Amino acid sequence: MKFFVTGGAGFIGSNLVDRLLQAGHDVVVYDNFSTGQANFLVEAEKSPHFKLVQGDVLNLPTLTDAMQGCDFVFHLAANADVRFGTQHPRKDLEQNTLATFNVLEAMRVNSIRRIGFSSTGSIYGEPSVFPTPENAPFPIQTSLYGASKLACEGLITAYCEGFNFQGYIFRFVSILGERYTHGHIFDFYRKLSDDPTQLQVLGNGQQTKSYLYIQDCLDAVLLAIEKPKIRSIFLTSAPMSIVKSPTRLVGSATISTSNRS
Repeated sequence: MKFFVTGGAGFIGSNLVDRLLQAGHDVVVYDNFSTGQANFLVEAEKSPHFKLVQGDVLNLPTLTDAMQGCDFVFHLAANADVRFGTQHPRKDLEQNTLATFNVLEAMRVNSIRRIGFSSTGSIYGEPSVFPTPENAPFPIQTSLYGASKLACEGLITAYCEGFNFQGYIFRFVSILGERYTHGHIFDFYRKLSDDPTQLQVLGNGQQTKSYLYIQDCLDAVLLAIEKPKIRSIFLTSAPMSIVKSPTRLVGSATISTSNRS
């Protein structure tokens, strides 16, 4: 099978590309390298089954041409800046919602009917049910990022109904592992490199959060797409863990708490 992966130079995308190549598939990566990293694709580039196209998903003609001959699209490219979305509100609309529309249109033109989409647990806003099931009611959206991803899901399901697409929507939550590039674990290490004797964490240090290892996540993704008769929405999550627990990995620093948000 020939896979087309937008955002294939990113954290999740590059790991997915490696897995697809290891399984003997052909892979085309489409990435503008705005956040993706070329060094994530070093091993993939050694494979004769790999092709890299540098392009933007907002460029529909280039996207459509690059997608020719593919069988399945993994659409992972997105703006994932949740915290600062209100500072550039158009970015989520363009790079998430409109970009997804372009991907779907390029698929339609090329007669490609299967898509795996990286959505987010952020579409649940501030849920009242924990652990949060896939069918939990949506509260008020708390981020432009989450709202844009929910709009993407709507477009995909509409194309499934209108054009007989097969859609797999994966609501990722706190994926960790090789090539992970940001987050509170990195913040902990940076703070400790400045002062190995003290570490400040937000809140009371007892918050809980779901984590999922990248390879376990990809196991679930690749298993799901083997079920062509099931149009699935899959929430990737893990058992709850204590936010404070990563500090056990970094020695005996004194931990102080803060209510600053």
